[in-house]
Amino acid sequence: MPGSIFLEGDSIELRTIEESDLEFLQDGINDPRIRVPLGRAKPINRAQEREFFEEEVCGDDAIHLLIAADGEPVGAIGLDPIERYRQWGEIGYWIAPDFHGHGYGSDALSTTIEYAFTQLGLHKLAARVYEFNEPSMELLESVGFRREGVHRKDAFVDGEYKDTYWYGLLEDEWRENDP
Repeated sequence: MPGSIFLEGDSIELRTIEESDLEFLQDGINDPRIRVPLGRAKPINRAQEREFFEEEVCGDDAIHLLIAADGEPVGAIGLDPIERYRQWGEIGYWIAPDFHGHGYGSDALSTTIEYAFTQLGLHKLAARVYEFNEPSMELLESVGFRREGVHRKDAFVDGEYKDTYWYGLLEDEWRENDP
């Protein structure tokens, strides 16, 4: 069972990540349908997933949450890093392929954006997406992110160098467009 509800969206809950979630997270991050769009080339074993949990999830420098729908884990979202002196954070997320198309990513992203601006006092959020990940680009743009630039042939992903697109969302832009 996922951890405590930290934030609630319309169709999802953002819950604390607990040790009991590590198997779901490890299975997800090793799934090629998630791993490739995230640009991960190496497998993650249980010990490595536990190390990530202990060092990153349980640390104070970032926020990592489990996305759940009806109490069932469906993905993960985080703000990592959070740079307090710049009032800036980078957002990252993934939804397990079996749960694509239900609006969980949009809801989790919108909920996290609101939290970042209204509770953490951040001024800007950034996200990066590889050139072939059009669904993620569309998702970011649907919640107000703007493409700010490209790092050409920046990452070696799935056997080829790929461009990385950088997206940004300023707090005042979000406030202007938030209903």
